[in-house]
Amino acid sequence: MLQLRGIETFLKAVDGGSIAAAARQLGITPAAASQNIARLEQALGTRLLTRTTRSLALTNAGELYRARVAPVLAQLEMAESDIADLEGQPQGRLRISCATAFGRSMLAPLLPRFMAAHPRVTTELLIVDRQVDALKEDVDISIRYSHALEPGMVVRRIAAVPMVFCAAPSYLERRGRPATPEDLAQHDCLLYRMEVDGKVMPWPYLREGTRVVPELRAAAVANDVDTLAMLAMHGAGITRLGWFIARPLIAQGRLEPLFTQSTRSRKAPRIDPEPLEFFLCYRDRQHVPAKVRVFAEYLAEALRAHPDLRMPA
Repeated sequence: MLQLRGIETFLKAVDGGSIAAAARQLGITPAAASQNIARLEQALGTRLLTRTTRSLALTNAGELYRARVAPVLAQLEMAESDIADLEGQPQGRLRISCATAFGRSMLAPLLPRFMAAHPRVTTELLIVDRQVDALKEDVDISIRYSHALEPGMVVRRIAAVPMVFCAAPSYLERRGRPATPEDLAQHDCLLYRMEVDGKVMPWPYLREGTRVVPELRAAAVANDVDTLAMLAMHGAGITRLGWFIARPLIAQGRLEPLFTQSTRSRKAPRIDPEPLEFFLCYRDRQHVPAKVRVFAEYLAEALRAHPDLRMPA
């Protein structure tokens, strides 16, 4: 008899590298996941996995079985999605990974309306700044900024987030206001280190259409944008934030924007921080499940009208 739950658990354990990883993806306990695989092995009359305390490995029978059943399970999942398409009712779990700051400030406020419109879709969020393995972590769709894209991904651009250089009034009173981005080399800069490759994110800008990457002096480096914003608010230095993070802090007077039209002289050239682009990333170009497609369309439309993706002149 076909053991669908056992097959699904077995495949997710292999892809995720552990039974615990399979349990997390399926929303069950590790003990239940282990029992699912044990029942499958009992039904087949052979061992599929060799387990140790830290890892698991496929037996010869496991290698053969995985090769045969993985395409079958994928076909079953596509069949369910096609039926949902036919009925016009997207359904099932939709697992979304997203960069932390974008997920908290942009995605989370937009999700309730999507959830209300599609009650048969269960949304699960993975809000992290590290690189996510979509296959091993069973992610249906990722929202990534441009620096985190990988070769071969199926991507769709959904947003260009305006960026702003900013600092607390207390810092500017103490250290003075930089007149141009070149002055940043003499200021305390609060920089973001990208989890995906360990590099510090540069601060490019456009000066009358020409892209320039200024030299920076790092006073502090963090891998969390909200922490950088907090440091800046307490006078630690100058940072660069997405407008959706900076806008309320500027409105409250906790931060001041730099190099804007209102703060530079008439003769000074126009300076525009290069926006940070965000993309939707899919696993498969050929077959996009209904739940993924409707979410992608909803998010793209919602972001097109989002006020924090347009800075005031």
